[in-house]
Amino acid sequence: MSENRTEKVVPVVLSGGSGTRLWPVSRTLYPKQLQSLVTDRSLLQDTLTRLNGDGFADPIIVCNDEHRFIIAEQVREIGIGAPTIVLEPVGRNTAPAAAVSALLAQKFGDDPVILVAPSDHAIRNSSAFLGAIDTAKDAALGGKLVAFGITPSSPETGYGYIQSQTAAAGAKGFSDVDAFVEKPDRQTAEGYVAKGGYYWNSGIFLFRASTFLAELERLQPVMAAQCRKAVDGGGTDLDFVRLDGPPFEEIDGDSIDYAVMEKTDTAVMVPVDMGWSDVGSWDALWDISERDAAGNTAIGDVVLHEVSNSYLRSDHKLVAAVGIKDTIVVATDDAVLVADRAQAQKVKKLVDALKDDARDEYVSHTKVYRPWGWYQSLEVGDRFQVKLIGVSPGAKISLQLHHQRAEHWVVVSGQATVTRGEEIVELLENQSTYIPVGVKHRLENRTDKPLTIVEIQSGGYLGEDDIERFDDQYGRD
Repeated sequence: MSENRTEKVVPVVLSGGSGTRLWPVSRTLYPKQLQSLVTDRSLLQDTLTRLNGDGFADPIIVCNDEHRFIIAEQVREIGIGAPTIVLEPVGRNTAPAAAVSALLAQKFGDDPVILVAPSDHAIRNSSAFLGAIDTAKDAALGGKLVAFGITPSSPETGYGYIQSQTAAAGAKGFSDVDAFVEKPDRQTAEGYVAKGGYYWNSGIFLFRASTFLAELERLQPVMAAQCRKAVDGGGTDLDFVRLDGPPFEEIDGDSIDYAVMEKTDTAVMVPVDMGWSDVGSWDALWDISERDAAGNTAIGDVVLHEVSNSYLRSDHKLVAAVGIKDTIVVATDDAVLVADRAQAQKVKKLVDALKDDARDEYVSHTKVYRPWGWYQSLEVGDRFQVKLIGVSPGAKISLQLHHQRAEHWVVVSGQATVTRGEEIVELLENQSTYIPVGVKHRLENRTDKPLTIVEIQSGGYLGEDDIERFDDQYGRD
């Protein structure tokens, strides 16, 4: 950032998406922004790392309640200082998320410049992005609402476009927005690229908090008022900021583009070529991934013969492919996706069908993360289920009981402190205990090393909702 402007930009990172087109890796309880798809870090971690350091204040992260502990842990892993994690009661699109963040940013500072960015995009040229932010900051300090337009490399039909015919001649590095354009068909997109003056809409914006809020109040007064009520009526919950539910739920959600940017007369655009992708489908991920001489991306235990221009990924068992081209193959431990690369956008329709059928594969992986650690279902049969459970150092599950199942615990590694009724016992490796139906119990790891146990459940009903909590340090009911 430029040395002559010391005011720090507040990153507002939006992490509310579900990434359905990247199923079966992305799922409701563990969506694409929390997955390591492009680098060794998750997309969220890459985004936060990109917006950290000189010129940036501590970030505001907007997410839903189900992801809060996973996000907090991922932030801790990369050493981001003191983020504000805001919990939305329900998803209401990007405009309300930006509004509540702007209101909170004003509470934390005078009237900061904020950068609103999705958590699930890939940017390969961070230096170009930081330079564009520097340029955009000049415009924001002058009262403008800034959009970032991506210099198009192809006639993409999966992105919206920003029309700004004066962008190339903008002496200050930014120019007026002529129009925001919906996702075009192929012929129209080809015309945009050939004509010039059209840019992919990145969904990234920068503005003063007060400028955005003033325009929102002018253009969407009901939304603005409800956002203010949600912030004023909210409070803290452990390390999180929880918005007031009823006023936020009443909001008629809309995107920043539709709610404000398309209607304001203060919108400008900064063009930037920064190796950007919204990672919106498996085909988009193939496009930005490293490929071999035959055009293949192969990740995990994958063996190929006469395969070309394909994306193959295994997070579990061996995947072997022969004689295919332009194909997506993604295997997890409980699902396999096979798709024509050209049809990758239609994966969402498969996910919609899974949702309609109430399939567990729509919601979660076999490994489910909790604030205290994780559990993984290994086998399910008639009246029994086997799980592997990991408890983080210093963590403990809630004091609870089950009305319809008993549990047998065997310590695989680490040391467990078990509350069972009125007694507390210590279990070492290879030792076990039994929790009868209806007995209060708790599993705790009081050591500085991970604890892993095998749990065997038995009973007539084994659903996760058969639980009565009496004490929980994570504030769950």
